[in-house]
Amino acid sequence: MKTIVIYNSQTGFTKRYAQWIAEKTNGECVEFSKAKKLDLSNYDAIVFGGWAVAGSISKLKWFKKNISKWSDKKLAVFCCGASPIDNPEIEEALPKNFTADELKLIRWFYCPGGLDYDKMPATSRTLMKMFIKSLDSKKDKTEDEINQIRMMSSSYDISDIKYIEPILDYLNS
Repeated sequence: MKTIVIYNSQTGFTKRYAQWIAEKTNGECVEFSKAKKLDLSNYDAIVFGGWAVAGSISKLKWFKKNISKWSDKKLAVFCCGASPIDNPEIEEALPKNFTADELKLIRWFYCPGGLDYDKMPATSRTLMKMFIKSLDSKKDKTEDEINQIRMMSSSYDISDIKYIEPILDYLNS
């Protein structure tokens, strides 16, 4: 199966997962800005990866605009975020990025990445610090909120190649 993995990465986590997927599928790995200009008709599978931002997936609009053209292909979308894989909000938020018809044509996946404040643009860094500050100023914080503040206060990496297994299983099915 001829596979292309297209990714949009802000700090490197999505790129890392895209490279792992391309490597395991003997596929091509292409950055989003270059992929927009490619003819994808020769591929059997198209995998799109973006980073999670407030429950949305970066640059997903482009992919969604093209889904109907690719209905004869195996389509997958993955997104990377700072949340651990077992965060229940993922199962709730990510499917909302797609219509019921789109969900018939694609499969979506979540891959935990982390935070890298050194690679993050200044505006994103500022927004993250504002979010942490507002969460920290909250009275009667839950245990989850306390853990979230602790985790998000500095850079961390929870990415692992094992999280691409469901994507590979889907592509090989």
